[in-house]
Amino acid sequence: MRSVRAIEHCDVCIHVIDASRGFESQDQRIFHIADRNKKGIVILVNKWDLQDKSTETAKKAEEQIKAKISPFTDVPVVFVSALHKQRLLKGLEAAIQVHKNRSQKIATSILNEVMLPLIEQHPPPATKGKYIRIKYCMQLPTATPTFVFFANLPQYIKDPYKRYIENQLRQNFDFSGVPIQIYFRQK
Repeated sequence: MRSVRAIEHCDVCIHVIDASRGFESQDQRIFHIADRNKKGIVILVNKWDLQDKSTETAKKAEEQIKAKISPFTDVPVVFVSALHKQRLLKGLEAAIQVHKNRSQKIATSILNEVMLPLIEQHPPPATKGKYIRIKYCMQLPTATPTFVFFANLPQYIKDPYKRYIENQLRQNFDFSGVPIQIYFRQK
């Protein structure tokens, strides 16, 4: 209950997990609560000094964590040791960067310059013989990154195309660790 209350009152969640236990179901539940509340997220893997390490250990552990939190895999994962004070500042820097990503505002002209050519290259699939055309897009003035795309037939745009748009936004603008909301509205 304290975790849920803390998530509701924060901007960025620093989710600390135990390296010896891995990413458990309780950790997964807490992560999805933070995701549902549209909070920025940084995952710190504590007790990393106790792990037997080789050259691929951190990479494999990060892949396992990202597999459990999919489809939201654009989350910074930092391996720390609180006892030996290793990489704690790196974790704090990652949280500060996520907060900046969460509060960044993109001008409508820049957003349209970047996104409209990508949408023209891969338009939404036609549904019931009707072609969907997205005219322009803009970022809404909200606390979390929220984008609205104006189209002629927004009701026919499906979830796979929304994920494509989200992936393009993440590739072109730095939104790591931040959930993005996308809406399609009638022009």
